[in-house]
Amino acid sequence: MDTSSTVLDTAFWITGGAILLLLVLSAFFSGSETALTAASRGKLRSQADKGSNGAAKALQITEDNERLIGSVLLGNNLVNILATSLATALFTRAFGETGVAVATLVMTILVLVFAEVLPKTYAIINSEKAAAAVAPVIAIVVNIFAPVVAAVRFLVRGVLRIFGVEVDPDSHILAVREEIVGALQLGHSEGLVEKEDRDRILGALDLGDRTVEEIMLHRSGIEMIDADNPPEDILQQCLNSPHTRLPMFRREPENIIGVVHAKDLLRAMYNQISGNDAAAAQPLSRFKITDVAMPPYFVPETTTLDDQMRQFLRMRTHFALVVDEYGSLQGLITLEDILEEIVGEITDEFDPDSEVPVVRTEDGQFIVDGAMTIRDLNRATDWNLPDDEANTVAGLVIHEAQMIPTVGQVFSFHSFRFEVVAREGNRVTGLKIRPL
Repeated sequence: MDTSSTVLDTAFWITGGAILLLLVLSAFFSGSETALTAASRGKLRSQADKGSNGAAKALQITEDNERLIGSVLLGNNLVNILATSLATALFTRAFGETGVAVATLVMTILVLVFAEVLPKTYAIINSEKAAAAVAPVIAIVVNIFAPVVAAVRFLVRGVLRIFGVEVDPDSHILAVREEIVGALQLGHSEGLVEKEDRDRILGALDLGDRTVEEIMLHRSGIEMIDADNPPEDILQQCLNSPHTRLPMFRREPENIIGVVHAKDLLRAMYNQISGNDAAAAQPLSRFKITDVAMPPYFVPETTTLDDQMRQFLRMRTHFALVVDEYGSLQGLITLEDILEEIVGEITDEFDPDSEVPVVRTEDGQFIVDGAMTIRDLNRATDWNLPDDEANTVAGLVIHEAQMIPTVGQVFSFHSFRFEVVAREGNRVTGLKIRPL
């Protein structure tokens, strides 16, 4: 009798110790899964660059999240099922048939509190630190379970394919930009990120998705030099213009033959005057503007802003003329235009005094220039008007109305009310907008 009792006591304590060990392993797997999936790869990269081997290992194993999660879940389920089985056997021996219910209740509490909530809470609070600590051990687990996980992955993808779901192994790479955008928007809504900082970062991220057509100065607003004008008129036009570079045409505005830089023009004028006798009546009469002009630089309207900025920097120029697929002039773009998409409006002492682009009236409405881009309006008012179908506010109204509206017409779409207040020819030049 004493021998049987000793054996029973020994078995009890061995089984209890095994259950406790399995719960510790379950907590380890649960916390590791949360830490490795919640950790910021940017912060891990920063720690790895500073010499953290754990962070470097964490970056390595999180490259394949599907394999990582499969291995961790396999280990977690193995220890949980084994711990539950041992607890059932232990409590059944101690309490008989009611031991199953007791084991279920006890193991549910122990697993929930000590193997799930507690380790995962810690992992969320200290995700990068925990990820770097557990990564070396999890890497071994991933290698051990690799064959089983590969078989499970094949089975899972096959089942998903039946339902029309394709797994993209590079989806986490494509999601980085969305994560940054979401973090900025969330930080701004919580007051942690200033609107100007958010707009600058988002502007830089959007350069690769936007084309020069969206921000160029339309040809209707380009100031040009007629090469056939008298030199005195050309000089006067350049002196009166706030622009440093002016396109030059001959006979018709579509025939661009060069770009005149104000500095080159003034140097040539000075040389022309100083090289003549002071008594000469017309020292500028023999001046040819074409001798000063630089060759024009044309770019297609579909070029992305990111590519165009790189081209400007590579060619050491700040000015390009935009043409469509037929070679017709559509507008012009400068390096300053691209930079303004990041830092906002840039003005200097030579820019003309322009009116405020958005004016708010006493009744809460906004008076907007029709040529203002939708993106600029959104940045000025923190709205979210779509810019997929049109670049300007007037273009959006025309697109939605499917007509060229007249003064006084009112439209409602995208949760805003648009009233046309000014029109010149076929151009809508003034709008009054208010949120509905």
